[in-house]
Amino acid sequence: MYNPRIFFIFIFIICVALLTFGLYLEHFKGLDACPLCILQRIAYISIALVTLIGILHNPIRTSLIIYKSSIVILATVGALIAGRQIWLQHLPPELVPECGPGFDYMLNVFPFADAIKMILTGSGECAEVNWRFIGLSIAEWSLIMFLGITIATIISIYIYKDKSSD
Repeated sequence: MYNPRIFFIFIFIICVALLTFGLYLEHFKGLDACPLCILQRIAYISIALVTLIGILHNPIRTSLIIYKSSIVILATVGALIAGRQIWLQHLPPELVPECGPGFDYMLNVFPFADAIKMILTGSGECAEVNWRFIGLSIAEWSLIMFLGITIATIISIYIYKDKSSD
């Protein structure tokens, strides 16, 4: 018997673990989060919230597809943001944009749409690689995790369709 709660719990734990590790790197290792990193955190928080609602609601049929489609959309947006940061990290030094104002400053001073545009454009601080694990930067690991969440969710949608048609 397919139990969607198990899937939602699994994705929720992954997101919470990634967010916890990000906070560990920031507060205990001194790595400040750049604007694109913060947007990736927002994507993980959003996915965690959708999965938490899924855990509590234990949806079936249409609601289940809506929750899982939301996860796919959020993870795809997160992957695009991580991809943008990876692109910035692999630019030659002379093409890296100058460092811009901080995330909070942009949101407080500029209109929301302009601030988001500036954040997504990225800045020099988003191109810095201060930490690596097995040769991959945080943004590269984040891209892998977003893609993993997307693929797992799409597979789970098809598993549910196959099980529900029996």
